Amino acid sequence: MNKKKAKLIFKHNSFEIVEEGDFTFCAISGKKIMLKDLNYWNVDLQEAYYSPKEANERYKSLKK
Repeated sequence: MNKKKAKLIFKHNSFEIVEEGDFTFCAISGKKIMLKDLNYWNVDLQEAYYSPKEANERYKSLKK
């Protein structure tokens, strides 16, 4: 079965699926994130993150 990239809108406590799919990509590492495993994102930047590590990297880069 071919997996398809989803198009998402990130909200404060959830995300909306605009275009059906199975995964998205981490904005920092480029790693594939299955939607069932997606837990970290930035609402203002509309970016997904693979783990807290990548989310923290983005946070630190914005503080500079």
